[in-house]
Amino acid sequence: MSQPHPVTGLIRFLDGFSEWTGRLIAWLTLLMVIATFVVVVMRYVFEQGNIALQESVVYMHSFVFLLGAAYTLKHDGHVRVDIIYRPLSEKGKAWINLFGTLFLLLPVCIFLFWISWEYVATSWELKEGSQEAGGLAYRYILKTALLAMPAMMILQAIAELLRSLMVLAGKSHLPPAEEEHAL
Repeated sequence: MSQPHPVTGLIRFLDGFSEWTGRLIAWLTLLMVIATFVVVVMRYVFEQGNIALQESVVYMHSFVFLLGAAYTLKHDGHVRVDIIYRPLSEKGKAWINLFGTLFLLLPVCIFLFWISWEYVATSWELKEGSQEAGGLAYRYILKTALLAMPAMMILQAIAELLRSLMVLAGKSHLPPAEEEHAL
C-alpha cells in the first residue's frame, strides 16, 4: 500500500477547516429564523420593538454569507459555467480550477482583504457600535467578517490549487460530484 502524498494532508486540513467553519456557521440560519419569529411576534402581538434583536438578524445573515463562502467553495457551490466545465476531462477541469483560482479568486480575495483592512481597523479603533438607539454595540465585530471572509477563501483556494496541481501531476483525482457534495 502506497503512502499518501504529503500535500494530501495539507489539503485535508484546509478542507477540514472550511468544513468545520461552514457547518458551525450554518447553525446561524436556524438562529436567524428564531430571532425573526421573535421580532415578528413582539411587534405584531405585543406591539413592542427590539432594535438589538433586529440588528442581530442582519449580523447573522452577514456572517452566514461571508463566513460560509469558503465552505461553499469547498463544495463547488459557487457559480460556474457548467456547459463548458462539465464535459471536460479531469485534467481539463483541473486546468480551469487552477487558472480560475490563480487569476480570479486569489486576486479578488487579496484585494478585498487589502481594501477592507483600514475600514475594519478604524471600526475597531472606535469600538464602533450601532447608529440606532438600543442597537448592538459591536458593529466592529460584524465588520471583521470583511477580513475573515477573504482570509478563509484564500485558505480554501490554497487547497483547491494544491488539489488541481495534484491532478495535473497525476498524483490524485478530482472526486466525483456525488463525493463532493456527500458531506
